[in-house]
Amino acid sequence: QVQLVESGGGLVQPGGSLRLSCTVSGIIANMYYMGWFRQAPGQQRELVADISRGGSTHYADFVKGRFTISRDDAQNTVNLQMNNLKPEDTAVYYCKAEIPWMTVANQWGQGTQVTVSS
Repeated sequence: QVQLVESGGGLVQPGGSLRLSCTVSGIIANMYYMGWFRQAPGQQRELVADISRGGSTHYADFVKGRFTISRDDAQNTVNLQMNNLKPEDTAVYYCKAEIPWMTVANQWGQGTQVTVSS
């Protein structure tokens, strides 16, 4: 059974930082595509950043230079360091794994709320 559990969300002031973690069980995270997505109220879910099996990273334009995605192979986690947060970053952040051999290839976590407000 594959399970993704996000943590690290919370309330932060504009300009602040948060570090999100996605704890992965049931698979070895570095063998699959992993991504962080977010969904604000009334908006579609959108890609924030992803990391390929080979370690290549990709970022949405609106987070370039502020967010960093990384893997911790020892902990089997995928992390998202978020700096210089803006109110428009407020959303529920989701971790995703693409597992081609599963019936449902796209596996999602339950999400963690990030609120940026003064």
